[in-house]
Amino acid sequence: MSGRWSGERRARAALTFICEAGKPDLAQLVRQQGAEEVWQSLLASQEQGAWPKRARRLEIDQLLAAAECCGARLIMPGDGEWPERLDGLDHVEPLNGMAGSPIALWAVGPRDLGELCQSRLPAVAIVGARAATHYGCDSANELAAQLAGQFPVISGGAYGIDAAAHRGALSVGGPTVAVMAGGLDGWYPRGNSRLLDQIAGECVVVTEIPPGIRPTRQGFLARNRLIAALSGGTLVVEAAARSGALNTASWSLRLGRPLMAVPGPINSALSESPHRLIRDHEAALVADANDAGALLTPVGEHVELPGVKAVRELDGLDPELAAVREAMPSRGDIDLDSLSVASGRSAAQCAAALIRLDMRGLVQQTGPQHWRIRRPRHPAGAPAGG
Repeated sequence: MSGRWSGERRARAALTFICEAGKPDLAQLVRQQGAEEVWQSLLASQEQGAWPKRARRLEIDQLLAAAECCGARLIMPGDGEWPERLDGLDHVEPLNGMAGSPIALWAVGPRDLGELCQSRLPAVAIVGARAATHYGCDSANELAAQLAGQFPVISGGAYGIDAAAHRGALSVGGPTVAVMAGGLDGWYPRGNSRLLDQIAGECVVVTEIPPGIRPTRQGFLARNRLIAALSGGTLVVEAAARSGALNTASWSLRLGRPLMAVPGPINSALSESPHRLIRDHEAALVADANDAGALLTPVGEHVELPGVKAVRELDGLDPELAAVREAMPSRGDIDLDSLSVASGRSAAQCAAALIRLDMRGLVQQTGPQHWRIRRPRHPAGAPAGG
């Protein structure tokens, strides 16, 4: 262990254990003096401050063994996997007393974090309410699925919009990054353990909090700044007036990254923050993945999102076919008689329309007289959109 965890790497690992995340004074001190000198100074200090006391009590080898036990690796500045986008945090005004790039990151998963965040096309952060509606979850899921073929999706692994965004990316085999507010030796929330296991197995889960440390309010606020900094822009999908997603949005604005928001029903409390951000010209209105892609794409480049193009093929449908398909539920199936009532067409007209829609790959029969929506076909090699 001593060979792998020596010098600067060992010092940065130790500092993540004894110092709170997001402290701008610590980040500045490490930039000026180097992590090893800062760590040795804390060890030698006889002061009674929190950091020196923690340094003197720290059993660093035991803690590093715990990190290796859960498969966590340390990523630090200078490593090929270090995302340079994080360095922007060193040049912004503090928010809630936080600023500065992380001392180091703990990560688990096979994908290279720097490669995902520093590719030609940036990652997109998709965030929003934990207690999201079906509308919000469906929107986040579909947008993530359509964007993930070109833009890696970053979120916080929480319930609601976060989980829907991660699942949308995974559903099309796209990369997604989960940024945690606690250590990697135990998932939070536990109800998302299966999802987080999948992300850790296929992509990457990352945090600046060391193993053994549970999430705290400060940890979540520190996590939000990383979500914004790792991405090329942030998309807010449903958020109440005091949603934590607004903290991520504020970091995105501070970093000069595009901020986007999805409008929602005017009578929903979860539409309040997206609508305010759009109204106050802080966020761009996003109605589909092409809107987001245009804002994320570098000037002078154009990105085609096949999944979005395929969905828009519905615009060219015969009105009778469109009316029947639009009367079908977005989830589950519907019987012919119920569809006749919902669409205002006779059962015979619905049956004829369903046959034509089936031939175009837009619906599928699930049983006698029962049908459900099928997403539009996509060009060869294009990711399915949701």
